[in-house]
Amino acid sequence: MKEANENNINEKDIGIKEINEKREKKKKETKIKFHVLAFFCILIFCFSLTPITFQNDTYYSIAIGEHIVETKTIDMQDSFSWHENLPYTYPHWLYDVGTYLVYNLGETIGISGFCALYISTILLAMILGLTIYYTANKLCKNPVVSLLLTFVIMYLLKDFITARAQLVTYILFVLTVLFIEQFIKTKKKRYIVYLLIIPILIANLHCAVWPFYFVLFLPYIAEYLLATINDAYLYYTLRIKWKEWRLKRITKKGDVEKIGKKQEEIAHLQLDKENAIKMTEKRREKAYKVIFKKEKAVKWLILVVIISIFTGLLTPLGTVPYTYLIKTMQGNTVNNISEHQPLVLIRNTTMLFVFAIYILLLIFTDTKAKLRDFFMIAGLTLLAFMSIRHTALFAIFGGLIFAKLVTTLIEKYDKDGTENLMKFTTTFLGKILTILIVILLSVLMYRNKIGNKYVNTSSYPVEASDYILENLDIENIRLFNEYNYGSYLLFRGIPVFIDSRADLYSPEFNGVKNAEGKYDGRDIFSDYINTSTIGTYYEDEMEKYNITHVIIGKKTKLNMFLSRDDNYIELYADNDFVIYQRNS
Repeated sequence: MKEANENNINEKDIGIKEINEKREKKKKETKIKFHVLAFFCILIFCFSLTPITFQNDTYYSIAIGEHIVETKTIDMQDSFSWHENLPYTYPHWLYDVGTYLVYNLGETIGISGFCALYISTILLAMILGLTIYYTANKLCKNPVVSLLLTFVIMYLLKDFITARAQLVTYILFVLTVLFIEQFIKTKKKRYIVYLLIIPILIANLHCAVWPFYFVLFLPYIAEYLLATINDAYLYYTLRIKWKEWRLKRITKKGDVEKIGKKQEEIAHLQLDKENAIKMTEKRREKAYKVIFKKEKAVKWLILVVIISIFTGLLTPLGTVPYTYLIKTMQGNTVNNISEHQPLVLIRNTTMLFVFAIYILLLIFTDTKAKLRDFFMIAGLTLLAFMSIRHTALFAIFGGLIFAKLVTTLIEKYDKDGTENLMKFTTTFLGKILTILIVILLSVLMYRNKIGNKYVNTSSYPVEASDYILENLDIENIRLFNEYNYGSYLLFRGIPVFIDSRADLYSPEFNGVKNAEGKYDGRDIFSDYINTSTIGTYYEDEMEKYNITHVIIGKKTKLNMFLSRDDNYIELYADNDFVIYQRNS
């Protein structure tokens, strides 16, 4: 009878085990189906976000890439402005080469170079979207939250998705966080190798942001150091060490009464230390907001950071990765370029809304976050307020942290909610509804781009460039042009006064440091700003640079004066641009 009962119990256990295995198998199948659906939706959405019209940096990237490929050298000299002997640092030479090769491939196979670049930008946007989704899912283990946050992050990045080096470095930065987190979790050495390769790529693709690679490690290192100090219990440890040293001195003297007293004091201190350790462990278990933990693997990340410092030398640019950002911040170009301006929330309602949601989540919910996440959010917030372009980094990494916080909240109050939603979306009806919603959102995003051209003729002097090439001696003219379309002119082979390579035209990059710590060099950028805004008498600057011709936007301040100056003869005009010949 006993044996029969035992057999029945075993059969029940086997039955329950089989049921659980089937459930787990079904869960895995559902997750795989959801991942496939998510990937498809992300691809559609990223396509809709990618702009057709190119920005000014793309044009000089093509020209510089062509120059490097044809000369097979990085000569550290400018070849595109008519200013003589201007040193150029080639801060994203590898990206420029890649841009030119893609453009040239398009021309070779007959789809046009700009079309090829547009396709490559779409692909990079898709890779970024998929990388964010994959990383978010690895961090929060919730595919639904990961997908929704990926859409939000990519939407916030819509103004930063363009054929520029930053699009590649965003992908590399997301992978950096992924590899850091995976190394801490798994201790697998291959992630260290990946983390050493990434800074080499960044130093060659976009050295201006190379220092930010190290910023991503700081929250992890800061948490580790604080946890190490906290776990050392220095107050008790130092007092015990002092008492032990005193005990040795007393022992030598042979004072038995004092020896016993010191031993008792040491025992009490050790007991207090043990109690303090227990109390700390309890506090950590019941932590309200901040999870404070020492991750032993982080000490290897410190070694990675130390080694990575030397990867800046693995470029043909010399010390440029170490000096580029410092020189840029010292110059006045950051004060006059829109993407370098500080963030003003009242003018950026999207970021105002994002910060408000974050504050509400952190203050009015009982979500818990790791100390390193708080450090990361604080650092990203500071960077975002320092410069508008850093809002992209807040969107990416703030979004990944937000995914973890939201997942924690969901697991506490509605654990099965996302699982049920995932099950529904993987049904036939769920797939259709999900895809239709994504397509609708994508159409709303894409509709403003319908009819756009690769080159915006109202922003770039396409026909005016044709006139210059057909009617003027470009080898001998000294053309004054505006900053925003200088890159297009040099792309067309027309030597320029200035273009969007702002560093090239500032004394920090073309001069030498003097005894006072300032740079002696040509401040072409400031001269351009003063002339174009009528901050100084334009004719003085024209005389200084011996300008022979001017191409200017019709609606600019400067044109209001030139159009009335008999010294400037109009040679060409269209709806947007006008060309003058200056009689010196």
